[in-house]
Amino acid sequence: MEGYVRCGQPVPTNTNPGAGVGIAQPLLLTFTAWCNSHLRKAGTQIENIEEDFRNGLKLMLLLEVISGERLPKPDKGKMRFHKIANVNKALDFISSKGVKLVSIGAEEIVDGNLKMTLGMIWTIILRFAIQDISVEETSAKEGLLLWCQRKTAPYRNVNVQNFHISWKDGLALCALIHRHRPDLIDYAKLRKDDPIGNLNTAFEVAEKYLDIPKMLDAEDIVNTPKPDEKAIMTYVSCFYHAFAGAEQAETAANRICKVLAVNQENEKLMEEYEKLASELLEWIRRTIPWLENRVAEKSMSAMRRKLEDFRDYRRVHKPPRVQEKCQLEINFNTLQTKLRLSNRPAFMPSEGKMVSDIANAWKGLEQVEKGYEEWLLTEIRRLERLEHLAEKFKQKAMLHESWTRGKEEMLSQRDYESASLMEVRALMRKHEAFESDLAAHQDRVEQIAAIAQELNELDYHDAASVNSRCQAICDQWDTLGTLTQKRRDALERVEKLLETIDQLYLEFAKRAAPFNNWMDGATEDLQDMFIVHSIEEIQSLITAHEQFKATLPEADKERMAILGIQNEIQKIAQTYGIKLSGVNPYTNLSHLDIANKWDTVKQLVPHRDQTLQEELARQQANERLRRQFAAQANVLGPWIQTKMEEIGHISVDISGSLEDQMNHLKQQEQNIINYKANIDKLEGDHQLIQEALVFDNKHTSYTMEHIRVGWEQLLTTIARTINEVENQILTRDAKGISQEQMNEFRASFNHFDRKRNGMMDPDDFRACLISMGYDLGEVEFARIMMLVDPNSTGVVTFQAFIDFMTRETAETDTAEQVVASFKILASDKNYITVEELRRELPPEQAEYCISRMTKYSGADTVSGALDYVSFSSALYGESDL
Repeated sequence: MEGYVRCGQPVPTNTNPGAGVGIAQPLLLTFTAWCNSHLRKAGTQIENIEEDFRNGLKLMLLLEVISGERLPKPDKGKMRFHKIANVNKALDFISSKGVKLVSIGAEEIVDGNLKMTLGMIWTIILRFAIQDISVEETSAKEGLLLWCQRKTAPYRNVNVQNFHISWKDGLALCALIHRHRPDLIDYAKLRKDDPIGNLNTAFEVAEKYLDIPKMLDAEDIVNTPKPDEKAIMTYVSCFYHAFAGAEQAETAANRICKVLAVNQENEKLMEEYEKLASELLEWIRRTIPWLENRVAEKSMSAMRRKLEDFRDYRRVHKPPRVQEKCQLEINFNTLQTKLRLSNRPAFMPSEGKMVSDIANAWKGLEQVEKGYEEWLLTEIRRLERLEHLAEKFKQKAMLHESWTRGKEEMLSQRDYESASLMEVRALMRKHEAFESDLAAHQDRVEQIAAIAQELNELDYHDAASVNSRCQAICDQWDTLGTLTQKRRDALERVEKLLETIDQLYLEFAKRAAPFNNWMDGATEDLQDMFIVHSIEEIQSLITAHEQFKATLPEADKERMAILGIQNEIQKIAQTYGIKLSGVNPYTNLSHLDIANKWDTVKQLVPHRDQTLQEELARQQANERLRRQFAAQANVLGPWIQTKMEEIGHISVDISGSLEDQMNHLKQQEQNIINYKANIDKLEGDHQLIQEALVFDNKHTSYTMEHIRVGWEQLLTTIARTINEVENQILTRDAKGISQEQMNEFRASFNHFDRKRNGMMDPDDFRACLISMGYDLGEVEFARIMMLVDPNSTGVVTFQAFIDFMTRETAETDTAEQVVASFKILASDKNYITVEELRRELPPEQAEYCISRMTKYSGADTVSGALDYVSFSSALYGESDL
């Protein structure tokens, strides 16, 4: 072999005295440095590769270090046969690793044959440093070359094609270092025309920072036309082994970062769910006491303000909360799906914040809300009735008090003591007429008392003044009865002395009094207030009024007859020259009173006509409102039901892909959103009906409450169905399920979903599994039911069914994989330190681990040691974080 040229002079190929002729000095340097890089781990080294392996002791030690295995105990003697025995033990160990040693015997090594010794060392390097290298299905030399090519491909002026001339300019070695540790070399400052500088830079950096000793000489490599391939391979393999561990640590760190990122995202979703659930429950908690407040107001205007506040609540405050409730359910389902797909334990919200708890709270809110609206309407009806009765009481009481005014003084007079017989008889007749009038007013007093009683029963707010006034009327009525009886007794005693009675005055009084009472009653009826709620009721009042008008001609005849009596009196007086006192001794009524009251009745009749016709027009307008509302409600109600059925059909349809179902559902959702204007129009018509105080509608079976509940259910159903399909797509993509498999799963589920409600009973689920080839015992079926129905609801949903069918084939991270990754980062220790976490992981993930890992308490613990095993188990629900 030719010698190398240094500084213009030929250099011998071997400067070691006694070394074999033809052995290149760089190879000796490389192999010696390689051996020492391993022997120093055992606290020793070699100085002369030819001599120091002759007794076999350091050769056996070298093999133990690089293999990690124990060799047989060496012979301690110094005789030749002892050395041969030790070398043979080393050679036997090499052979046991599948290496064929050709022409290498123990005697040659013991005798110091350099060529054989170097061949043996090269065999060891190939077996333990190069043979195990594997890159993209290539191994050993080819694998190492491919690894170098891959790592240096992005670098300029580097083209690794072999293990000799491709490395002469030093850029390939610098590129390898920069690719893995860019902080050690500024590659941009390297020059291709400075190979010795490049090589020395690589050698110095590798020795100082990578623990790779200098095995080559820069000038030898540059000045040799074709550097020694074995030397270059040996040195480059050290880089592979140095950086392979870093790549393994990087892979482990990436795996941990991925797992921690998933966990952090899930925790954020959990916190968002808890926050949204708390806010919604707090709003429900604040709203229910307001709706439960049943303290009635005393006036109609105040109650109408309450009703308007309630309408604002229904139109403004509640709809956003309906959306929040729906979004909360969607977020919960999405979170649970993500937890299942990442092999994490299911999310269990805080106590009282489960979806079922929110649904129960919402149900309680709607029950109280419905009761509050019914109470409001009932109170308004009650107040309307009370105001009507109170006004009626005041009118009747005023008429009665007007009639009784002065009656006590009249009954208390003693005018009969100085009257003549005719006057006494007149007083008697007058008193009889009064008694007749008094009896006629008995009904009015009873009506006043009945109205007062009803006002008390309806809890009228001013019942005290009503009771006081009613009691005064009753007490006065009793007094009038007593005084009437006393006056009659007195007149009857005097009547025996007085006999002359004017028959005409008597007849006038007898006929005028009932006619007067009739006119008083007619006047009262014509002025009587009324309240009706339908066209039939007002028609009944109009009919009664028409019947009353039909009696007017007969009443007019009676009026003419009474006035005829008065005319007869005047005629007799004129005929016989009787001087009249001008006062009828038997009555206080005169023909002028009759005429005036008759005129009043005639004037009130057309006024009553107008009032009844106006009420008829109002009732007809209310009827139009009823029909208008019914026409829309009878369309909206069936439309909502039809949409619910269409959504149900889409959710179980297997004729297309999940994306087709999603597109169809999105179209349905847009159609529903576009239909919202019809609901709003119906709300407006409903408000007009309530403002008109219309409380019933015989033209439709739908109420606004029915439409509202149906609409809210429709919005919730479309949103929930879209979320279910999204979760199915997420599950399909994450689990690698084909569309045909999804259709097969859906077909099997639909076949055994006998109730067609999107759920299977346990018996139907068992039958479905048996039909798919499962051999189920009671214990196995109970285990499967715990997987698909962890909350023991008694049903299996389609999502749970899909999760079960794909669960055992899923490729997900496990706690064992994460533990293995941490073990790599910890250099095979059972614990990991804060410094290692911060060095290997990004800052956010490192601090996340540090804040949650517990102290390591094993026997080999050191200060600051952390337990990564329990932390990894906790990530997958096998223990508590």
